[in-house]
Amino acid sequence: MASYSIIIRNGRVIDGKRSAPKQADVGIKDGKIMAVGDLSVETGEKEIDARDRYVVPGFIDITSHSDTYWTLFNYPLQESLLWQGVTTIIGGNCGASLAPLVSGQEIEAIQKWTDTTTININWQSVEELFDELDRHRFGVNVGTLIGFGTIRRGVVKNINAPASTGEIEKMKFLLQNAIKAGAFGLSTSLGRSHEQLASKEELMALSEVTAEAGGIVKYHLRNEGEGILPALSEAIAIARDITSNHPPTKENPRPFHTHISHFKILGKQSWPFFDEVLHMVEQAQKDGIAITMDMFPYTRTGSSLYLLLPSWAREGGGDAMLKRLSEEETRKAIQEDLKKLTLHYERIVVASTFRDQTAIGKTIAELAGETSLTPEEVILNLLQINNLNVSIFNEVISEEHVIALAKRPYIYFASDGAGFNVTKKTPNILPHPRSFGAFPRVLSEFVKEKSILSWEEAVHKMTYLPAKLLGIDDRGVIEKGAHADIVVLHPEKILDKATYENPLQYSEGIEVVCLNGEIVLENGEIRKDPAGIVVKKQNGTS
Repeated sequence: MASYSIIIRNGRVIDGKRSAPKQADVGIKDGKIMAVGDLSVETGEKEIDARDRYVVPGFIDITSHSDTYWTLFNYPLQESLLWQGVTTIIGGNCGASLAPLVSGQEIEAIQKWTDTTTININWQSVEELFDELDRHRFGVNVGTLIGFGTIRRGVVKNINAPASTGEIEKMKFLLQNAIKAGAFGLSTSLGRSHEQLASKEELMALSEVTAEAGGIVKYHLRNEGEGILPALSEAIAIARDITSNHPPTKENPRPFHTHISHFKILGKQSWPFFDEVLHMVEQAQKDGIAITMDMFPYTRTGSSLYLLLPSWAREGGGDAMLKRLSEEETRKAIQEDLKKLTLHYERIVVASTFRDQTAIGKTIAELAGETSLTPEEVILNLLQINNLNVSIFNEVISEEHVIALAKRPYIYFASDGAGFNVTKKTPNILPHPRSFGAFPRVLSEFVKEKSILSWEEAVHKMTYLPAKLLGIDDRGVIEKGAHADIVVLHPEKILDKATYENPLQYSEGIEVVCLNGEIVLENGEIRKDPAGIVVKKQNGTS
């Protein structure tokens, strides 16, 4: 009788803890890693020869949008992620989550990325969402944060003003219940209309709730360009206050943790702030503030076009924005403010639209030339025609900054993308290549090509570190007792193939993916029977 259900033999094991690669076999049984070492006298029901390969923990994508882009449901196997070696994704990022839903109108928060008129929602609470996810089953493990914008939409009646005391109490109640049900904490996107006028009192109150439950607060900073210093200062100031109020205890030994999503500095005019920003973060760490960041390994962003509008034009939500775009004088004022930004329109590519598919793949400059309109007029027309639902690629990130950030020990890697299937092209979306290649790109570019990270350092940033942040200590590592989320990769062949022009290309070099002890990718094929589960925050702490 076989000792294990699976034995992965002869591989170079990188355990996720930054240990040097070592030759070892890995024995798997009942969904767990049962042994790591010399298993030459043992047998497995299935045996995999990983000679000349690296055996690493499954990658954890801590900044995923598969939920709010709805690709989790459209492409449940999440093929583009599995081909990168991703085994766990965390959704509910950037202020938007699929629950809790108080009125049902909160789901409109995701209309920026998907057609909400085609969506059938049969849940309200996070607990009900998890039940629904369990019924579906997916190709990867799925967890979630709670979007500040989502709960604010459901509770705050006047988004043009700070929440009242009663509304704050309602938001606290919703967040407490959500974290109790298994959500990992709170996410924000303070530059978006439904969060823009939130008071510090609101953020403090919800951060207190998160700290008391041992969760994390994850920021999409209010401003990633010229206003990045005050935006980062805002997050650090809240973290400092909460940390002083909630020092680690025996019952909750984890310090309050703040994490910055998809960190970057946008635009040449803002790049000089880079050193000061890193100094602020590192000084906060020296002061005892637990703060980390993640990044994607690309120089082009993928974001909503309407975020280019001046902040005053974004106030009040979608209807208010559309109204301003239809008013002649206001429209002129918006165009004047856009001109002051000195945007490089030849670098801004339309990536997705709600209605006008003819614009996809073209730059704003190209569209201006075709229509004999100014680039500013093109932007406002696109937003009007598509009900604000336009996303763009914008090359505004410094390559030097990307490399410098990759070296920092407190920077994790994440996709800031979503899972797709190359055979099921969505006509109104040109995905960012990070959805197909972020994790292999880290290995091929930062490890192999530029040699700025070792294999064990890069793997550490994509496995153990995000797992520790979330408190899922039994994932993100290859050791006895851990969940068997394991990737076998070919170090010579690992490569991201997706480009901005042709992103629908799976990465190469990922040869085997084991998820919860089951082989889900092997011999160039993905198994059709999903093995992913819902991962939850446990026992009052992450």
